[in-house]
Amino acid sequence: MELNRRTVIAGAAAAGLGATTLGGTAHATGGRKPVKTLFGKLADGTKIYSWSLENGGTRLKVLSYGGIVQSLEIPDRRGRYANVSAGFDNIEDYVAESPYFGALIGRYGNRIGQGKFTLDGKDYQLSVNDGEQSLHGGAKGFDKRVWDVEPFTKGSDVGLHLYYTSVDGEMGYPGTLKTKVTYTLTKHGEWRIDYAATTDKATVVNLTSHVYFNLAGEGSGTIEDHELQIAASRYTPTDSGLIPTGELAKVAGTPFDFRKAKPIGRDIRVSHPQLVTAKGFDHNWVLDKGITSRPEHVATLRDPASGRTMKIATNEPGLQFYSGNFLDGTLTGPSGRTYRQGDALCLETQHFPDSPNKPSFPSTVLRPGQTYRTTTVHTFGC
Repeated sequence: MELNRRTVIAGAAAAGLGATTLGGTAHATGGRKPVKTLFGKLADGTKIYSWSLENGGTRLKVLSYGGIVQSLEIPDRRGRYANVSAGFDNIEDYVAESPYFGALIGRYGNRIGQGKFTLDGKDYQLSVNDGEQSLHGGAKGFDKRVWDVEPFTKGSDVGLHLYYTSVDGEMGYPGTLKTKVTYTLTKHGEWRIDYAATTDKATVVNLTSHVYFNLAGEGSGTIEDHELQIAASRYTPTDSGLIPTGELAKVAGTPFDFRKAKPIGRDIRVSHPQLVTAKGFDHNWVLDKGITSRPEHVATLRDPASGRTMKIATNEPGLQFYSGNFLDGTLTGPSGRTYRQGDALCLETQHFPDSPNKPSFPSTVLRPGQTYRTTTVHTFGC
């Protein structure tokens, strides 16, 4: 029988287990006030800061650039810490070549076909940055913006409020969008993300987080032996540009069936047209629960070797599972090891891709007087 996480953390602290390759020992201490340090400077001299948080045995480092999760450290079944988030150890690489490592995504997570949509009878042309498509908000989305950061402690929680105002017309989107994202570490080590936004003109919004996970540890190799479960009976097939066709296809009898946990590598190389087009998994799963008022459990990821697990709860209707198909060995992480195809994965809670052009999909329209709100909670175990 596996020990629960708090037992492991307490036992490791009592035994004084030594540091791992990343250093540190698991501790069941309470939350610490976030610590701010200089991470680097942009070409124009803008200072980029790193904020370090720790609570309930989870350690998180966040950058003011892109709201990026630069590292996320959690213990394994023996209490040994590892950073389970892919990224870089310098701001220059994040600016020059990051494939959205750890970033906040907006205004619109995922793809909008040909970068176009019509709202209230008016046509809008967005920044196109992925072939003919607009991806993750365009050429300079929220992932490439400097956020205002405000640390907080509240009861047993610690966290950060991140603020960014996107002006009317930025990347082609209508309306001035005021965005607030809150990262919270709870006393149980959960990482909670609360998104909120308001607008002064009708617009479309779909915010998400683009952390690349490897529960065996950053730079440790493939995630194909990770076991994944997704509570979804349907998914959205895509065309050659990875834009949903509008169909909600059944996962039953296909490689896309993750209703029961299975190793990611079991079906990833099956000759299925959708896998061939995307070079692996890069699709939106239609969550069985739909849109809910509170976050509900929708996915579990587990690394059998380390025992680390991550459960995801959200009130969003979709989950984009991306298996790191376009990592090509040209990027090097803090471990000094390169990232190859399938060395990390993303699980992005969201509304569906291309929803502004698919009336049958849940709406992503936000109007003046409304507040966009969504929450995702990551619960770690071992």
